[in-house]
Amino acid sequence: MASVAESPVSAAGFPASGLPAGVAWAGYPAYQEPQQDRVTRFVQRKWRNSPIWVAPAAMLVCMAGAVGYTLATHPTEANAGAAPSCLLKYTTGFICPGCGGTRAAWFLLHGDLPAAARHHALFVFAVPFLLYMYVAWAGKRLFNWKLPQLTLSPGVIGAFIAAWGVFSVLRNLPWAPFTSFYV
Repeated sequence: MASVAESPVSAAGFPASGLPAGVAWAGYPAYQEPQQDRVTRFVQRKWRNSPIWVAPAAMLVCMAGAVGYTLATHPTEANAGAAPSCLLKYTTGFICPGCGGTRAAWFLLHGDLPAAARHHALFVFAVPFLLYMYVAWAGKRLFNWKLPQLTLSPGVIGAFIAAWGVFSVLRNLPWAPFTSFYV
């Protein structure tokens, strides 16, 4: 019989001795299942016992709050340092990847697509997809609608994040034609 040091190794890198959980190997302490904290247990219990409409309604309330905040603060008239203000832009002068998103949302809410795209083109591009994903998810969850789900592969998500990163760098370059991206 092989010793623990010579026994086959599982994919996780532990000896594949077939010992049940809680039994120690020679020289190793017994594995103990991690215990969930009180907050996690509370949230999971509430999630299991909540009606099916709670999650879509909570997301809708959050989206309505974001729209209300955008309309109430009128971000297109904000001066430097006035709320809402981007801390990165305020302190360094650089534009962060999300800079212009609130103004783009304000222009979208007022139906001015060119101005919205001028402030944050990738945000304007992403909004219809995000709204469709919400409607498809909430419709299936609440009404069992059979809308096609928009599934994004890791490659598509990676490409979008890479494009967002390139866009973020280009909009900080101080020479033409990149100065047209500056907001």
